Amino acid sequence: MADLLKYLPTTRKEMELRGWDEVDIVFFTGDAYIDHPSFGAAVLGRVLEAAGFKVAIVPQPDWHGDFRDFKKFGRPRLYFAVSAGSMDSMVNHYTAAKRKRSDDAYTPEGKAGARPDYCTITYCRILKQLYPDVPVIIGGIEASMRRLTHYDYWQDKLMPSILVGSGADILVYGMGEQAMTEIARRGVQHDIPQTAYLTSDASEIPADAIRLASHEDAVRDKRVHAENFRLIEIESNKINQTTLVQPVGKQFVVVNPSYPPLTTEQLDAIYDLPYQYTPHPKYKDKHIPAYEMIKTSVCMHRGCFGGCSFCTISAHQGKQIVSRSKASILRQIERLSHLPDWHGVISDLGGPSANMYGMHGKDMSLCEKCARPSCLQPAICKNLNQDFGPLLDLYRTVDKLPYVKHAFVGSGIRYDLMSEAYARQLITRHVSGRLKVAPEHSSDNVLHIMRKPNWKNYLEFRELFLRINREAGLNQQLIPYFISSHPGCTKRDMSHLAEETKKMHYRPEQVQDFTPTPMTLSTTMFYTGINPYTRQPIYVARTPEEKKQQNQYFFWYKPEHTYHK
Repeated sequence: MADLLKYLPTTRKEMELRGWDEVDIVFFTGDAYIDHPSFGAAVLGRVLEAAGFKVAIVPQPDWHGDFRDFKKFGRPRLYFAVSAGSMDSMVNHYTAAKRKRSDDAYTPEGKAGARPDYCTITYCRILKQLYPDVPVIIGGIEASMRRLTHYDYWQDKLMPSILVGSGADILVYGMGEQAMTEIARRGVQHDIPQTAYLTSDASEIPADAIRLASHEDAVRDKRVHAENFRLIEIESNKINQTTLVQPVGKQFVVVNPSYPPLTTEQLDAIYDLPYQYTPHPKYKDKHIPAYEMIKTSVCMHRGCFGGCSFCTISAHQGKQIVSRSKASILRQIERLSHLPDWHGVISDLGGPSANMYGMHGKDMSLCEKCARPSCLQPAICKNLNQDFGPLLDLYRTVDKLPYVKHAFVGSGIRYDLMSEAYARQLITRHVSGRLKVAPEHSSDNVLHIMRKPNWKNYLEFRELFLRINREAGLNQQLIPYFISSHPGCTKRDMSHLAEETKKMHYRPEQVQDFTPTPMTLSTTMFYTGINPYTRQPIYVARTPEEKKQQNQYFFWYKPEHTYHK
């Protein structure tokens, strides 16, 4: 019983053990409840708890039958909070070929089927049916990336803001600690930063708001949707943003500017909350794959200034890097060392891109005027401070901890952001035998569209990797990730990739067919066949047959596959 009190309550009995008659906020999430700062529901629950609110979590509620899971805590004093979980539910459920996946890493024993398709909408509709007068707040990656008109690959059409279909009262986008706490304090108000809402009152719209074309106009004309996306991405990459407004039917979706990036002190406070770093006791003796992957990982920062066309990290977490202090990171490692199954191994001392820790603009006043989607492409920004000193100091300090045998870097790294000293420390001390990197392609034309470094950069890093291995007497592997069927990629480009991998004796393992996910540049190009920034047509391998043909170029070494030069 004592152990249950260390976690946020998931049942009425657990609530009563705390002496509560009711809760202020009930979270519904499509993931299992793992009390670890890698999982959004745990973070937001702990942040709200620290702010003095009584919070409960209902993980993976049964949406069939009598909806008893949605009723177990009754009516909360403040609001319901809904998230599909750590992934968009459709990405979680389906492959790039739209086949149903047979597993779910965020569910006990990896079993599929614990959450519905379009999870956020399903949960919201049930809650609104049961408690029509209780506010419902939606957030997480699914809601965040569907806050405006977006292409849905699984229905192959443009969908309006998720606010329309869900009936939610307000949407929190991005990393939601500040907005969720403000809503708890003030209620659902339309002036809260980093939120989106529906209104039919045009007088609520600020005079300086950027007005996007309507959902209906975007559906009628792909060029209109492409231009909408361009405006949305430019604005989302700014520190000082402007309100966005999009008409849909007789209403308007209003997206308020985000909060400024957190400070190091604010991020430290979030990571210093009393997480147990384990799944809730209800999952005792059950294997949750996603937890096994991250249980001894340490995230050092938020944000990513890489700006890759197909990635949602900067759109969700922000372009600016917010780094934890060295002391905060060391405190987390010390806490991990007390876990019962601690073996002295940190699986990942990383972040969205592991080697961006501590980096920012040299002159932040210039960053405040900047709307570049990437600080690295097409060339590294001259205002970017590329000091690896704090990261190297952190690696070396962790290496000396008596309870740490190995501290590996499992997150992706940007090899176009590199120094000899960093590469040597990483390769000789923090690679578990295989270093995974993501060149994604060999064609410079495709890489330019992806906002990735050119192929020459990868070849130079490969030579550096091999040289450091030789000098250190190591025999480690460099494992590259590749994508087929990305917009702009032709059979000729895939043939070039096949030739390049064959030359290096690579038999690609980490490969994937491009999956269009909501609110990315790549997805916009996939749907429209237009580059929103050049307004020029772009080739897209769209049919299942075209996508399959491109994917087969990866497997030049298999006798059943053929490719043409």
